[in-house]
Amino acid sequence: MAVLLFDPNKKVLIYSLGKGLTDRFTQTIASRTARCTGSRRIGITQQVAIAIERVFMIEKLEKTNIELFKAYDETIEALVYAIDLRDEETEGHSKRIAALTVEIAKEFMNEEELVHVYRGALLHDIGKLAVLDHILRKLGRLSDEEWKIMKMHPVYAYEMLSKIEYLKPALNIPYCHHERYDGTGYPRGLKKEEIPLAARIFAVVDVYDALTHDRPYRKAWPEQQAIEYIKEDVNKQFDPKVVGVFLRIVEKKGWE
Repeated sequence: MAVLLFDPNKKVLIYSLGKGLTDRFTQTIASRTARCTGSRRIGITQQVAIAIERVFMIEKLEKTNIELFKAYDETIEALVYAIDLRDEETEGHSKRIAALTVEIAKEFMNEEELVHVYRGALLHDIGKLAVLDHILRKLGRLSDEEWKIMKMHPVYAYEMLSKIEYLKPALNIPYCHHERYDGTGYPRGLKKEEIPLAARIFAVVDVYDALTHDRPYRKAWPEQQAIEYIKEDVNKQFDPKVVGVFLRIVEKKGWE
């Protein structure tokens, strides 16, 4: 919110912004002041009028900014729905795992970071749009050449999203969610803290969700069996700190 204040001691009109606008925009205009002392050219009345006009302008820009980001997020959700359909995922797969990923990330990150985590989780498989259907939908075992192509989808995701300024902060999950804690993952073979935290969190959630929901090639596992699998893969596929938080949340609250 834009706010207009008057400091009677310094005889200064000040207008400033709340947290609604982007950091870059806020840094540009948030700390301007309009002085109300004896200017020959502009009287106090005119100064007040100018300051008020600027406040309304800023509020209008802030509202437009919020509406723009809302439109961006709605576009992402529509795209994600199409990705889930093409990959024959269970209904609501991307939104479901994004919600649990954010729930775990709350233990490690601030609100601004959580926004990017949510968007990255939604878009985690966007790179599969570049994978041919006969590979993506194959029910049997992939050949070595097909598997090589499938393992490129995080790179395709990076190439797609890195060109969009708005989504650059959300890249960690689409690009790194197939890395493994022990360094045996792909596409770059990162290990431990080399893997971005958001991707380490998402990796646990993605496997849990995949195991506990039906897939075309197998039935869902019981929840406890999936949890035991994740426990066994600590320090191999998964970050032990992340798994600890995951277990606390899932076992205490349950998660569908």
